Amino acid sequence: MPFPLNPPTRCFFYFSLTSILLIVSHLGYITGTAGDDNSTIIGAIIDANSRKGKEEITAIKIAVDKFNNNSKNHKLSLISRNFTGELYQAALTAEELIKENKVQVIVGMDTWQQAALAAEIGNQAQVPVLSLAASASVRPSRQLGRPTLIQMGSNVSEQIRGISAIVHSYHWRRVIAIYEDDAYGGNAEMLTLLSEALHRVGSEIEYHLSLPPISSLSDPRGAVHQELLKLLSTQSRVFIVLQSSLPMATHLFQEARRMDFMGKDSAWIITDSISSFLDSMDTSVIPYMEGALGIKSYYSKSNRPFLEFSTQFQKNFKSENPEEDNAQPGIHALRAYDSIAVITRALERLASDDTNTPNMLLKNILLSDFSGLSRTINFSNSNSSPFIIINIVGKGYTELDFWTQDLDNPFSREGGDKNSGRNTTRILEGPVIWPGYLKRVPKGWEMPTVAKRLKIGIPADAAFKNYVKVDEAQIEPEKKYTGFCIDIFREVVKILEQNYSLPYKFYPFFGTYDELVDCVYSKTYDAVVGDVTILATRSKKVEFTVPYAESGLVIIQARPKEPHKAWMFLKPFTMEMWVVTGALLIYTMFIVWVLEYQSNNPAFRGPWKSQLGTALWFTFSSLFFAHREAIRSNITRVVIVVWLFVVFVLTASYTASLSSMLTVQRLDSNATNIEGLKATRSVVGCDGASFVREYLENVFNFEGAHINNISNQNQYHGEFQSGNISAAVLGLSHAKIFTSQFCKNYTAGQPLNRFGGLGFAFQKGSPLATDVSEAILTISEKRILKELEDKWFPRSAECSATENDKLSLGNFWALYLLCGATSTLCFLLFFLRLLIDFKRHQASRSDESIWMKTVQLVHFFRNGQTEIPNERLSNLSPHPTGDDWISPRWSTASRFDTPGGSRRRSSYRDYDSRVSPSDVLEPPETSPLLILNSFLVLDFSTITPTATVDLIETSC
Repeated sequence: MPFPLNPPTRCFFYFSLTSILLIVSHLGYITGTAGDDNSTIIGAIIDANSRKGKEEITAIKIAVDKFNNNSKNHKLSLISRNFTGELYQAALTAEELIKENKVQVIVGMDTWQQAALAAEIGNQAQVPVLSLAASASVRPSRQLGRPTLIQMGSNVSEQIRGISAIVHSYHWRRVIAIYEDDAYGGNAEMLTLLSEALHRVGSEIEYHLSLPPISSLSDPRGAVHQELLKLLSTQSRVFIVLQSSLPMATHLFQEARRMDFMGKDSAWIITDSISSFLDSMDTSVIPYMEGALGIKSYYSKSNRPFLEFSTQFQKNFKSENPEEDNAQPGIHALRAYDSIAVITRALERLASDDTNTPNMLLKNILLSDFSGLSRTINFSNSNSSPFIIINIVGKGYTELDFWTQDLDNPFSREGGDKNSGRNTTRILEGPVIWPGYLKRVPKGWEMPTVAKRLKIGIPADAAFKNYVKVDEAQIEPEKKYTGFCIDIFREVVKILEQNYSLPYKFYPFFGTYDELVDCVYSKTYDAVVGDVTILATRSKKVEFTVPYAESGLVIIQARPKEPHKAWMFLKPFTMEMWVVTGALLIYTMFIVWVLEYQSNNPAFRGPWKSQLGTALWFTFSSLFFAHREAIRSNITRVVIVVWLFVVFVLTASYTASLSSMLTVQRLDSNATNIEGLKATRSVVGCDGASFVREYLENVFNFEGAHINNISNQNQYHGEFQSGNISAAVLGLSHAKIFTSQFCKNYTAGQPLNRFGGLGFAFQKGSPLATDVSEAILTISEKRILKELEDKWFPRSAECSATENDKLSLGNFWALYLLCGATSTLCFLLFFLRLLIDFKRHQASRSDESIWMKTVQLVHFFRNGQTEIPNERLSNLSPHPTGDDWISPRWSTASRFDTPGGSRRRSSYRDYDSRVSPSDVLEPPETSPLLILNSFLVLDFSTITPTATVDLIETSC
């Protein structure tokens, strides 16, 4: 409300003026008058001792004077309070201004907490409070129960999202947050926002360093040094300065550079709380920050209103603050100037409205929409100050890219509006000068040096020495530490050293793999190189590389003995099937014989032995569709068709079943599963140092008493042989080594489950994990990894082709034995009959030697048996079979030099007269060798011409 002044007497006037001056000298000063209804009183709560407060009070005075000079009907009165006390003093100061000084608007405050307390008082009196402090809240203050609190400062949450975009663009996984404690909990909200923003891009805060308030320190530099010593135990070298006063920031960067925290592979990011002073701070301090990135509120320095304001500001600031070296206005001065502009524009709108209440002033302030010096002023939406990414170089800074507030494409060269349609990028495009003048992007991690090498833990007592082997007898590291994993890491280092040096040292560790991983988590070691399985529980503690080998759990069992493998050809059919098939074959043979015998089929007639042989031959040959005997009866043909169909189905089923058995034998060589081992309470062996034992107990509920710890790969074979274990549960890669060594004795089943593979472990957030992963992929693509596998896991000669790869003699020796035995038995029967006939037809003398008897037997075998033709013909069947025609006796036993030669010819004629042409089978074609053999056994000196003709006729 206006505060009118009554016209006093001269004495009273001087007394009142003296009293007012005394009060002002103690509490502040008053600008303008508040004596009429056409003036508005503005209260300012500002720390006039700080650089920020000096800029703000100078800018406010310029804005008030400008309005008073241009306005004839309305004036502004300014009452300023120099506030440097405790937080609660902000509320008391606001209450004093409202109740005693009758201010209508309050401007200022250094922190958002001060502004919030002042707004609590302002809400009661409906007095708007324009805060120049940065807000950490995303929502407008009106939604937080403070309708009179109006934010003129920047929004910290937007800056933090910009910081997270920078961290994400350079793939920094861990950061250190540094802030000056305000003792009122304001930093806790900023830390929460930063943690959430980093989590969304896959990063995290490794450590947060809280610096005490600068006002509470007698030795700021010493205090900062002691606080920075705490960072020596951290690995991250990405430092984010969330909030700090300018004096504290100066001491921080000076000490950080002296302690080499701004050396190579480090990165520093500052917020607007520091970068906002770069335009107005002492230039001698800026070089300590060289290489840092910053987020800075952007404003134009080339437009006419700014240039006019800057000229006036520098003139007034130098006169009011001669101790300051730099008189350039910063963002804080522009915001203070814009806050007065907001008030004056609201008063101008009120001038046309007869209703002049505090509530109407607040409404008109919220309706502000104009382009100020600091930004576009509009409180109807969340429009905030545009931010630009800067890089501090020398005694100044260079502008890199704008922060678009778009998480997908956060940076833009041309402007900060994400909806402007301009080209945006995911990474900063501008050339950056990094701390230490590093030419590449810093790792943001404490990189190893020759003095401080990378500490790598390796399993000293690994069960499978092919992966890691420690030979204490050797002195040279190249010979002392060997194995598949060691060679992979050395190949990786060769690739990484193309970009940067990576000194390292191996440290053998005696313990379990989980304990070794915990050593990385506790930062005892920087990394682990070995056959470490990637598990979810371990991934929560350490950073794994991409796997260089697959992993899983398989059951190893001794190969079962198979004495019946030679009879595998019998397995496709059951015993009942074989019996029924044989019975059906015999039954079909009998039916075919009966039907064809009655049909006078000569092939099924003759002596009973010949008929039986023909029937058996016909039936068995039909199994292979090789029968050639003619069928005369149509009924027999029906039987044969059905039988052949049955034979076709049986042979096809037999072939398919046998093929399936052989295939399944290869693929499913081990039918025993973990449930079967549990049910039979079998004892299994595993590597006690790995996770397998705990996994069997926790996941498969295997009893611990039935699990034996085995510490060496060579002990498994002995445990199997002694019967201490029935099976072994190994990792997939370990199982391959074991089965390749004992492929004839043991077999591996299908994987029970699969894990993330085998990889190297690094500390969380370590950039080396990413670099090593890329290097592993590189050596894999170049087949270096395959060469190392062949080197350390060679396949033994006897395992190069296992029994299941090809069908061997062992699979079918029974068939070969059956066939050979049958042939041998038939030969022995024939030879026995030959001996009997030889003794019966040849008169042997007792004085002949064994050699002579053997020669005679061979001669007898070549020339056939000697017998009387009449006797031979008298034994002929009236229905001779085809066997009689091809008997060697008809072709080789004719002796024309004997007296019975003429009788043999007469016997032929008698035979021809007794046998009708229809009953005589056509003799088979005589081979030339058989004719030649007949000539060789003849005595040509006794052959007559007639006998020669008969011999030729008979042979032909």
